[in-house]
Amino acid sequence: MWRDFPDRVAAATGCGALVYSRAGYGSSEPVSGPRSIRFMHEEALLLESIVEELALRDVILYGHSDGASIAIMYAGPVKKRILEAPHVFVEPICIESIRRVSKNARLRERLARYHPPSMFETWCDVWLTPEFAQWNIEEYLPRITDPVLVIQGDNDEYGTVKQVEAIVTQVRGPATALVLPNCGHSPHVERPDEVMEAVTQFLR
Repeated sequence: MWRDFPDRVAAATGCGALVYSRAGYGSSEPVSGPRSIRFMHEEALLLESIVEELALRDVILYGHSDGASIAIMYAGPVKKRILEAPHVFVEPICIESIRRVSKNARLRERLARYHPPSMFETWCDVWLTPEFAQWNIEEYLPRITDPVLVIQGDNDEYGTVKQVEAIVTQVRGPATALVLPNCGHSPHVERPDEVMEAVTQFLR
């Protein structure tokens, strides 16, 4: 679903790119049973093991949405982080949007072309549990000392610019924010050229 964007970033920057599907996504094994409320914490630990297993060096993390939250919680050495449409706490707009899309059969069918059927259901279900409303990872922000680029659309249906403000004011490293007007939850799809320019400039 990222289309050619990772290839474009790699070509423009000269960086190698490792793009993988998390558990329950793409061709990875489906998730069985309900997701844990700490599923993103668990994925951050898994990311550490992937980096270690592949002996990756000079790591730059680029995460979108849940992936951006996972990049925030990643504890290994990082040169830079690019956080697109991140979540560091739960907002009412996010829950309302997920409740709405959980009933969207058309979206479910579209996602089924890329992901196992259980992905949509387990993801919606965990975000809509009452306990998830208290989910918050702001405690991880002061631990980040590497440079950070935060990208978000001002019409993001899953979060407001409060997410961006929380990150840039609480990380201890240099932080740059790009808030794109008239843009929703997927800037790399909706405004690829502007995102590409910001990303390549940040990495250079």
